[in-house]
Amino acid sequence: MEFVATCPKGFERLLADELIALRVPQVRPLAGQVAFGGELADAYRTCLWSRLASRVLLVLARTGAADADELYEGVRALAWEDHVAPGATFAVSAHGTNAQLRNTHFVALRVKDAIADRLLAARGARAVADPARPDVTVVARLSGARVTVSVDLAGEPLFHRGYHARTESGVAPLRPDYAAALLAAGGWAQRAAGGDATLAALWPGQGSLLVEAAAAALDRAPGLLRARWGLEGWAGHDAAAWDALLAEADGRAEAGAARGVGLLAADGRAGAESACRGALRAAGLGCEARFCSPGELAAAARATEGRALVAADLSWLAPEALASEASALADLTAFAGAGSPVVALSRDEAPDAALRAAPATVTGVIVGRDEAAIRAYAASADAAAPAEVTLAGGARVPVLVAASEQFARRLEKVARLRAKWARREDVTCYRVYDADLPDYAVAIELYEGSETPGRWLQVSEYAAPRGVDPALARRRLMDAVSIAPRVLGVDPADVSVRVRTRARGGSQYADEGREPARGPRGGRASRQAGRVELPAGAHLVDEGGLTFEVNFDARHDCGIFLDHRETRARIREMMKRTQGSKRFLNLFAYTGTATVYAADGGAKHTTTVDLSRPSLDWARRNMARNGFTGPAHEFVQADVLAWVTEQRHTRNRWDLIFCDVPTFSNSARMRRASFDVQRDHAELIIGVSRLLVRGGCAIFSCNLRTFKPDVEKLARAGVALEDITDETIPEDFSRNRKIHHAYVVTRA
Repeated sequence: MEFVATCPKGFERLLADELIALRVPQVRPLAGQVAFGGELADAYRTCLWSRLASRVLLVLARTGAADADELYEGVRALAWEDHVAPGATFAVSAHGTNAQLRNTHFVALRVKDAIADRLLAARGARAVADPARPDVTVVARLSGARVTVSVDLAGEPLFHRGYHARTESGVAPLRPDYAAALLAAGGWAQRAAGGDATLAALWPGQGSLLVEAAAAALDRAPGLLRARWGLEGWAGHDAAAWDALLAEADGRAEAGAARGVGLLAADGRAGAESACRGALRAAGLGCEARFCSPGELAAAARATEGRALVAADLSWLAPEALASEASALADLTAFAGAGSPVVALSRDEAPDAALRAAPATVTGVIVGRDEAAIRAYAASADAAAPAEVTLAGGARVPVLVAASEQFARRLEKVARLRAKWARREDVTCYRVYDADLPDYAVAIELYEGSETPGRWLQVSEYAAPRGVDPALARRRLMDAVSIAPRVLGVDPADVSVRVRTRARGGSQYADEGREPARGPRGGRASRQAGRVELPAGAHLVDEGGLTFEVNFDARHDCGIFLDHRETRARIREMMKRTQGSKRFLNLFAYTGTATVYAADGGAKHTTTVDLSRPSLDWARRNMARNGFTGPAHEFVQADVLAWVTEQRHTRNRWDLIFCDVPTFSNSARMRRASFDVQRDHAELIIGVSRLLVRGGCAIFSCNLRTFKPDVEKLARAGVALEDITDETIPEDFSRNRKIHHAYVVTRA
């Protein structure tokens, strides 16, 4: 008989080795599957014992499928009465397409019709299709002009082990077959066979690694917990052979329960430990795991003198979750040279740097939609010691790049100087480090809480220029993310990381990694701050005697641009000196911080305009939190460019206008196709100037580094510009004086 065991991409070699160990004959690894021959009992044994296979298929035939008619005739010619018993239900699962059969649903329908018509002709009764819970599942797999028709003996995926209960932990699960593959790549089966095996599991999540390791060590068949099998509804089922295999598996499990297995685990994610313990109980394995810190886990692994296997699941880290990855890799460095083999499931090569070793084998797999790999490292007690940076206070920080010590020294120095300046100037939110070292081109900003204690860091990095190894640049960034919170006294969980890529018109944020929303000191955010709502994940900070809401979880920018600190203070002073109607207009207002300053300067009427409704809601909260409410303060959701044009035809005029424009915008809600500040600024500035009262002025700002105003065109329109950029660059941005451009706009 001919069989196929399907599996995830990359598992083929591991699955083939597993089937050989199960004494399955004629094993041939193929793409996404492993073919084998033998008796029905061999397929049954694979169903019951394979930890890596997804399904086990009995191949019935291969027939032509150049078009729908040939497919129908070929399938109808098969003796389905030998496979679908009278009264049994069936379903068809189709895979693959060709030039004539381009829809898998249609392929499944034609196969279903062929089977039903064959059974109707043979029995005089039409078989019933049941896609939800069929007795027999037929699999049709197209390849070119041929189709392979099989019966699924598993019925549902074999990785549905039955021990994963619903959990509120929020910890990303690792599918059992992926956990088994990770263990197989590390040679766990051979270690377990020798008895007294120990697994040191880093980030076991919801427990798959622990359950799969314990089941293998205790000789427990992974299929023992399953209540339903596809083979039991198939007309050709050999019940005696199946019952014999089940009895054998029960006997082995009973005997294996006397074996010993050591399960050590480290996972600091909320709910991980309880989820792991729940999975072990649900699997009925009768063993427990000892949870400890990553450092204690590494020490325990060393104490086994090479008998332990270290398995690390890094697949839960999203590519943009740099803060989490930096913390995880810092933990992994403790296992460098621990004398035990290490296997890691990772989306990149970062574990190589953490372990200071090249992998002995690399098995490429797919996690979700991303490419990943199972990287296996041989046991070594003489691996290069992990690099560490010793900070001024004596704390040691593991790093991936030895040169990161230079970054740490520089950061410590500028942090001391910046902290003195901040205390002198009464500034609590400021930029600490601004790409002082070319290889560590990051900006680090510190935010201190006002009404509730807390300190948060925002780390931003420009993408590495061409010619720089992206992997090296990423490791440097992760080192910066590891070092910065320890130098600045911030909880590593309160670090927000952003990666910026160079885009048309300047740099834009491409990826942003954040921890889950947290409130002050790690709790959930308060829903009320006074009488103004404080959304979950938000915090309150002070600037210039005013209170503002920041949020490092929800947006690309945290809610306040620190480089405009001096500009906002200037707006307040200008408003204090303004006579008459004292009306203020904020265009492209974002969270309305400039509006708050203007109101604090005595503005009697403010208008805040932005296209984003969430930003306007945020601006309204900022105003209310500082005591500025009522009809004198209006918030307008509109396309700023179109709105300015409309207002020119009204009597509405303002004494002071602030216009901080984006570099580029192509929002679908804009009336025009796009906005480019270099191309369109003159038209916008002219329009803004027409909204000023006699003697009024505006501040125009943009952050395009190469921006050059069209002075001649503006002059022809009667508009004068005064460059005040140098006066608006704060001290903590002095290294990057092109962070923005600012101009006072008046009508000649």
